[in-house]
Amino acid sequence: MKSLQKVIFDTAPQAYYVGGILRDGILKRPSRDIDLALPRSQVKDAALKLAKILKGSAFEMDADFCVWHITAKNGLQIDLSAIIGKNIKEDLKRRDFTINALACPVSALPSLKQKSDGKILLTAALNNILDINDGIKDIKNKIIRANSKNVFKEDSLRLLRAYRTAAELGFTIDKNTISLIKKDAAMINDSAGERIQEELKRIFKCKGSKQNLADMDKSALLAAIFPPLEKQKNCARVYYGKGGVFAHTLNVVDRMEFLLGDLKKVFPKYYKKLLPFAQDAALYKTAALLHDIAKPKTAKMLKGRLRFFHHEERGAEMARHLLKKLRYSSSDTRVICNMIKYHLRPSNLSSNEIITSRGVYNFFKELGEAAIPMLLMCWADYASYITVAQAKRLIKQSSKPIMTLEEGKKRGALGKTLRHMQVVNFLFDKYFNDTEKVVLPRRFIDGNDIMSVLKIPSGKKVGEILEAAAVAQVEGKIADREQALAWLLENKKIFKS
Repeated sequence: MKSLQKVIFDTAPQAYYVGGILRDGILKRPSRDIDLALPRSQVKDAALKLAKILKGSAFEMDADFCVWHITAKNGLQIDLSAIIGKNIKEDLKRRDFTINALACPVSALPSLKQKSDGKILLTAALNNILDINDGIKDIKNKIIRANSKNVFKEDSLRLLRAYRTAAELGFTIDKNTISLIKKDAAMINDSAGERIQEELKRIFKCKGSKQNLADMDKSALLAAIFPPLEKQKNCARVYYGKGGVFAHTLNVVDRMEFLLGDLKKVFPKYYKKLLPFAQDAALYKTAALLHDIAKPKTAKMLKGRLRFFHHEERGAEMARHLLKKLRYSSSDTRVICNMIKYHLRPSNLSSNEIITSRGVYNFFKELGEAAIPMLLMCWADYASYITVAQAKRLIKQSSKPIMTLEEGKKRGALGKTLRHMQVVNFLFDKYFNDTEKVVLPRRFIDGNDIMSVLKIPSGKKVGEILEAAAVAQVEGKIADREQALAWLLENKKIFKS
């Protein structure tokens, strides 16, 4: 059986391996796919032949640039594109960064090994790699450098791709490139929303999101994508310190990363049940980034105290507009906006000395699918007011019974944060362990029972009585069907009035 590199050579002998797979190979890092560049007249035939040999499928992705994509039966992904310009050197000059402006002829037969996860590791002799702008040197020095002064004008998405590549590889963007980004930052909005979204999600999937976002902010790119964030910097400095609400926002993103990365340590009792809710780090970090987006617009001094009335509802609407522009799915938008809209609800609950079963029932009933994601975000929000080290020390205490308001006050800022964390744990306990009793009580009666016992027609009134029965049930006033029917008769006059 022929090796993969021999199959590619036999099918497209004039092609070149280009870009990311060479960069990743030098880093000894498996790559997602293979990129090949070859004369335009050969692209279609080579794509169809390769797809047949690899028992896969091929389709044209871009007719103007003559780009074909192959998905092989074993999961291998190959992109074939036409060489732009007179030769491969001219083609490389139009690429984004020096670390990607590399080419290796397939005739050199570099080693291609497919890993169990489908990724490919390419190993090539450095003297076989065409390097037009010291890309190999930049790879070894972990530097991202623009391939020319016009890279961002040619494709504005590259502005964001620079930070995504830096985040994924652990590289640093060089100063001259940052200057170019700052100059061209506003152009990012010329890119399609879905392309921006994809780059953002990949950035958020990487560790170090707080620093990545701070770096994007320094070059004005973050504000170009999310303009309301800029006004956060001078808002509520008296409360949040230097950087205002924006500094707090970055801390919430950071605590969210800590939480999702160590869910077992933060919630040892519930982490297995929470895992299905906590898979999408990008979604949670996006919600964290936007959760206080409306604070500058709603900030008001009232009796010497800075308040942000209804910033959560306003923030949800602002976020919805931004996410729509970036083509987020309706389901992602709904979850993110609900997390923002309701992120003060646990705080409102914790302001009560005792959280009643009725309060818990209403909480989960009103929040629905947003409840668990929102509680995770609230934990990150509360933890942002203390250091990570302090948060780690409070974790064991956070699973204990909720302390009294007075006990919380005595312990100052740490006590307030701890009490909020205890409320989150308490709500998780109710959700996962008292589902049928408090969260989604199993109904003992239905609409037909109500109409039969009370002799009333179907309609809105029946639904209201069903809801009243559910509340009575979670409060312990109804324990079985017999008691539910008796409760209906006892309250017959009230329900029929």
